Amino acid sequence: MSLQGHVDELTRRHRSLEKQIETEKSHAAHDPLKLREMKRRKLQLKDEMERLSH
Repeated sequence: MSLQGHVDELTRRHRSLEKQIETEKSHAAHDPLKLREMKRRKLQLKDEMERLSH
């Protein structure tokens, strides 16, 4: 996979997680641990995208 293809995939996964987080937050009985884990993974993806773009 090319570098740009890899960054594109990371971006897609980041956006998907963002949507999942918003959906989870909208539930009255959301799971704070699940939410924290999704946010952690989203941040990891962002960090990797930034690392690859420099």
